[in-house]
Formats: sequence, structure tokens, C-alpha cells
Amino acid sequence: MTHPSRVEYQTNPSQYKHWQLSFAGPVATLKADFDENAGLRPGYKLKLNSYDLGVDIELNDAIQRIRFEHPEVRTVVVASAKDKVFCSGANIFMLGVSSHAWKVNFCKFTNETRNGLEDSSLHSGLKFLAAVNGACAGGGYELALACDEIILVDDRASAVSLPEVPLLGVLPGTGGLTRVTDKKHVRHDLADMFCTSVEGVRGQKAKDWRLVDHIAKPQVFAQTVQQRALELAAQSDRPTDGLGVALTPLQRVTEADALHYTHVSVQIDRAKRTATWTVKAPAAPQPSDIAGIEAAGAAWYPLAMARELEDAILQMRTNELDIGVWLIKTKGDAAAVLAMDGTLVAHQKHWLVRETIGLLRRTFSRLDVSSRSLFALIESGSCFAGTLLELSLACDRSYHLALPDDAAAAPKIAVGETNFGLYPMITGQSRLQRRFYDEQPALEAVRAQAGQPLDADAAWALGLVTANPDDIDWADEIRIAVEERVAMSPDALTGLEANLRFNGPENMFTRIFGRLSAWQNWIFQRPNAVGEKGALKVYGKGDKAQFDWHRV
Repeated sequence: MTHPSRVEYQTNPSQYKHWQLSFAGPVATLKADFDENAGLRPGYKLKLNSYDLGVDIELNDAIQRIRFEHPEVRTVVVASAKDKVFCSGANIFMLGVSSHAWKVNFCKFTNETRNGLEDSSLHSGLKFLAAVNGACAGGGYELALACDEIILVDDRASAVSLPEVPLLGVLPGTGGLTRVTDKKHVRHDLADMFCTSVEGVRGQKAKDWRLVDHIAKPQVFAQTVQQRALELAAQSDRPTDGLGVALTPLQRVTEADALHYTHVSVQIDRAKRTATWTVKAPAAPQPSDIAGIEAAGAAWYPLAMARELEDAILQMRTNELDIGVWLIKTKGDAAAVLAMDGTLVAHQKHWLVRETIGLLRRTFSRLDVSSRSLFALIESGSCFAGTLLELSLACDRSYHLALPDDAAAAPKIAVGETNFGLYPMITGQSRLQRRFYDEQPALEAVRAQAGQPLDADAAWALGLVTANPDDIDWADEIRIAVEERVAMSPDALTGLEANLRFNGPENMFTRIFGRLSAWQNWIFQRPNAVGEKGALKVYGKGDKAQFDWHRV
């Protein structure tokens, strides 16, 4: 299946085709009512609340709006508007006709959306409750698993299931296996039974096996959901009187070979298969108090820049598969970035600042898991400082121009307080901790220079950059490095980068992404799944899958 048109990640509730969003005091309700005739691509119908990328784009937008526009919301109830069906998971016919790259990008984005629910629960006090009113299968159960708790209607028919192995010859692609064990602590033998059953598990057994947290008879289901939603809300510290910020549409100009935003730009060189990213520092004085931040709203620099950077990452990941090397640059006044960081740190407990930090954290994490080679280029006029230094620390390599004969023009980087844990990776480590394997002498040496402008030689001596070529060697060294990288196998590079970027402690989130990129990536391409008689290809056609019985 080809995908000739660009995927758009920007939407708003007035454009939703699949979700109903409503508010009642501290509780927001997101009801799944997927329009079966409104798939993102032709060739399939979204029957039984089965979803495609378009459904999850709306879900991501809805959660983002709850975070920023409705600070009074403390619990989000994820429910269904359809009778006797919660969500039947990713649309199988969509998967059957999609390219491999489309399937993997789809799974990655849905992973990030679900991880984002847990991120908001952990860091922002926004709780999630799945109200499962009917059949809940595959990706539908994975969505429920990402919530803090699951309530299943006990009507002798409704069940939760992960039927991908017996039904499709693939694995749950959005963290199902991992959350069943790591989060729900389902005993491994029971998990084996569960994940090889098409029928799933219902009622009291689902609760006994820890697959759900609560069950409720149909006549008290709605009451039970409301009561538990309010109980979860009582655990939150989100404000009851916060002034929400309207997430106004991004101002983006899309050209054939470029994306232009207010603070971010991407320039594509198709012949060289590279994209040059430039993130600009604040150009005007930024508010340092809460009143000023609230008055700025969506135009407040860190919030606006994070939204633009996130959109650019998603646009480039989905729509520009051939552009394998991203060259990351910054431009502007490093002092302005550090001043902004001071405001973020000083007010980090205020709900709006906390949500903005959360968006920056999740956006940098999107960069970490993007299957692209990332090179930071620290040139004259750069402002890789504090929050924007995270861009360089996220890269596979960083090149810092040395100008030994012109100290004034020599580009500098600066480490800030934000680099020591405000934006942890999905491993829970800061990127500095990851870089130095949490070795204290190296970290203490860097901390001793916090706030100081570091030229290429000083940054290299501290281990903060990969190379420090001077102006005589700069152009050739960068050209050769990029040309060599572009010539290598994209598959091998993706595996290499993922291994090296996540060298820290394993946890549920790293395993979710690791298993997606390793297990599912492999299984999605095997004939048993996608061959002419593979389970994913013959599903719904009345034919029986034919398997190669060799264990590989």
C-alpha cells in the first residue's frame, strides 16, 4: 500500500471523527465512537471501534488539550459510546494492506500516546480510568492497560484479550505483553494462557488474574465508574481554579523541501538525504512570573517551541522516510535560553509550567526513539544551552566548531540546571547520566562548569561533544561524516542507534520500545504473518493461514 499524501498530526475537537470529549468538574470523559467510514487511508472500515493512525492522532490531541486547556480535570475516563464493544484494537485490514514502515511508525506513535498517559499520571497528577463496557481486544486492551485502572463490566460476555498470536501470527504491538507482566504483574503462566487465547478472559477470572482492577455488574457499572473516577481525582494535585491555555493552531508553512514554524525550521536536501533542523532561541524578553506566563498562553516560548518541535518530528518521521540523517542546529542568544530555564526551574511546581516541562520531556523522548541518525552541529551563532543543549545530548554525535583565533566568534555551549534531571529519558536517567554511565567524577566535573560558556576545546575536554574540528577542517570533516552515514544500511543503523541511545537501566518503557523494534519488527516481516498465506493477509477471507513450522 502506498501513502502518497502527507499525514497531518494537527487537529482539534471540532474536527474529531472518532472521539467524543466531555467535561464534568474534575472528570473528563473520552468516548470511543470510531466512524468506520473515516479511516485515514482507503481500503478498510473501522468496524467495532477498531482504529488506525487517524484515531490515535485525535486521541493524542484530546489528551494534550485536557492537559493544557482544562487544568481542573484530574481524572480522564476512557470509555466507549458503542454498545457491548469498548475497542477491538488496531484495524486488521489496515495492517494487512499497509507497508512495513507504515505499520512500525503506527505502532511507535500509538506507543508514545499510551506512554504519555502514564507520563501524565506520574508527573502531572492526571489520572486515567478505563471503563470497559464490552469486548476489549488487542490494542483496545493495550489502551486500557495504559490507564491507571481498568473497570470491566461483569455481564458474562465482555472480555479482555490479546489475540494477536493465535489470530494474526504477530505480537501485541503497543506494549500489551510488557504491561501485563511489568505493570499488572500477571503470573507468567497465566499470561501465556491469556495471550494464546482468542476468547479472552471475563468477569471474576479477569480480576483474579489481575488483568483488570475492578468488575461491576451492568446495573451499577456507570455508578462504579463515576465513584472511582472521583476517588482517583482526589489523589491529584491539579488545580481546581487554574486558568487553561487554549492550544491555538500552529503557524506552519509547508514547502516541497521545508517546514517553517516560528521557532523551528527543517530544510530537506533530497539529493544528500539529509534534513537540517534549526531551533531558535527566544527572540524577545520572556516573562519570569506566573502572571506573565499565563498572559502569554500558547505563545509562551517553551510551550510554543515544544509544540512546533513535536509536530516537526512527527511530520518528518511519517512523511519523509528517505531522509535518514537529521542535522540539528540552534540559533540565537544562549543567555536567553538560560534565563528561560531559570523560570522553568523556579516555577516547576505550577501546573502550567509543569505541563510545559512535560511536553518538552515527551518531545525530546520522541527524538530519542526516532529511527534517524542525529548529528548536532555547533556552529557560530549557536545556542546549545540548558534546555536546547538536550538536543545535542540526544544526538548520536555532536561536532563543535573550534575557532582558536577568534574567541569572540567561537561557538559556546552551556550546561544548565535543566540538564541534570528535568527532562529524563524513558530510562529515568538524564541524558548527562546516560552519557557518562552515571559515573560521578565525570558528572561532577560537568556540574562544576554549569552556567559557564564552553568553547569547543573545553566542551571536548569534559566529554560533552564528539569532535572539535577547527575552521580549516570543519567543512570536510562534516561532509565526510554525513556522506559515510548516509551510505550505510538504514536497517543496521536503526538497530545500532537504538542500542547505543538506551544504554541505561531497563524499565517497562525501554522494553516496550525495544520489543517493538526487535521482536515485532522481525515478526511483521515473516511469511507466517505477511506472506501470501500469512495470518495477517488471510484474516477475514475464510482461508486458513499456512505456517512454516521451522522454529527460527
